[in-house]
Amino acid sequence: MAYMMGIDLGTSSLKVIIMDETGNIKAQSAKNYQFDSPYNGYAEQKTEVWWDACCQCIKEALYRLDISACEVKGVSFSGQMHGAVFLDKNLQVIRPAILHNDARSGIQVRKMNDILGRKVVENLILNPIYTGFLLPSLIWVRDNEPDNYEKVRHVFLPKDYLKMMLTGEVVSDYSDASATLAFDIENVCWSEEILNRLDIPIEIFPKCFSTDHVVGKVTKKAARETGLSERTIVVNGGGDQVMQAIGNGATEPGLATVNIGSSGQVCFQSNRPIRNPNLNTNTFCGYQRGKWITMGATMSAGLSLKWFSRLFVEADYNELDEEVKEVGPGSGGIIFLPYLNGERTPHVNPNLSGMFMGVNGNTRRPQMARAVMEGVSYSLMQCIEVCGELGLKVTELIASGGGARSAPWLQLQADIYHIPLKVSTMEEQAGLGAAITSGVGAGIYGSIDEGCRQVVKYQDKTYIPNGENHKVYEEYYQLYKDTYKASKDVIQRITELGRRQQQGGKL
Repeated sequence: MAYMMGIDLGTSSLKVIIMDETGNIKAQSAKNYQFDSPYNGYAEQKTEVWWDACCQCIKEALYRLDISACEVKGVSFSGQMHGAVFLDKNLQVIRPAILHNDARSGIQVRKMNDILGRKVVENLILNPIYTGFLLPSLIWVRDNEPDNYEKVRHVFLPKDYLKMMLTGEVVSDYSDASATLAFDIENVCWSEEILNRLDIPIEIFPKCFSTDHVVGKVTKKAARETGLSERTIVVNGGGDQVMQAIGNGATEPGLATVNIGSSGQVCFQSNRPIRNPNLNTNTFCGYQRGKWITMGATMSAGLSLKWFSRLFVEADYNELDEEVKEVGPGSGGIIFLPYLNGERTPHVNPNLSGMFMGVNGNTRRPQMARAVMEGVSYSLMQCIEVCGELGLKVTELIASGGGARSAPWLQLQADIYHIPLKVSTMEEQAGLGAAITSGVGAGIYGSIDEGCRQVVKYQDKTYIPNGENHKVYEEYYQLYKDTYKASKDVIQRITELGRRQQQGGKL
């Protein structure tokens, strides 16, 4: 029997799954961790945390399956997008990686917009310039840590670090590279025009290939540290949005997923790069040439509920689900803005903070928990609306991520979007996408589409919108948008003031 391994490097955990050729998950393991936030708005991670978690989880998964390591024919990756890993000439890490939810590079974002100009950003980058993306983070290091910048000889994405540790090769893929702001998305290559204007050497960026490209095999050193076989093929992998789409079987134009992980995304498949003159969505490359995705993103989706649950020592997600079931649509008149780390779609503003509106003396945890779920879903509804204005429409959404494990959250999403939701039978869609990809590289499947047809299955239950609930939500959704419009200036001033205090600046 041939087995395939998928490794999903997330913001708050690393997960490993091993599956057989028919898609049965035979073993899995996971390790949680926290990113570091030395100041408000900062998010960074020591890369050794990822590698230690990777080694531990691979060993645990192999032990649980109790097979010879050589039976794992391929391994591939799904990775948190946008983050920046910096290496010197000896492939040693220079400083902690700066993550996608980092907001420190606001000054660099403004500089980039001024230097590049609106026309280049709209027609070449195809995306808003936003904090936490690799290129602004790299320029922040140049501006604020010149000694570290002088050492940089390679810069790439988080999952590429794990790939390098397994193979010794410095490579990336089209999907992850296209989410750096340094990539020519239409022509699928690093952009000399962008990098020359910003005075950044193109040589520090890695070679890029398709998601199913075979990078190499596990090195002897990595085999010792992970328990993998030196004969196991390592396959390129991709950014988490592309990989979870594969794991959900959403690989063709007209299909779309809604994902609630630490952050949240609505991701539409396309056979062309979508231009958005408002620059409040993202368009990236897909898993191979000729495929693209367009997505709206909210920065604090599952992270909002995780933050809320930690306010109560006794709270866990199952308890919150049971409590939320007893609360009606609208949470008793409470609205939550889920802007814990700023917001991307549609506001494109890292200088925002979260807010509860409408709390009163009768408000308890159940109402606030449901308001958090609804607030995240309102934010994702805005993503759906914006993408719809670009001509991207669907009659059904595939739900994924941690939010897809909560029945009340799935139902209220369907009610808010007024779109049916279906869910894969597999919980770890990004890891499953990586495992399918590893099977393609190992020759078990002829293509990613063939692997999806053989592996991906859906639950019998589809979450159908409740018409009466949707009517209630239409009013609350408008109030959600009005709350932001009425409060945005005050929210930004409070956010910036709080950051200056935490960073020791003068008030």
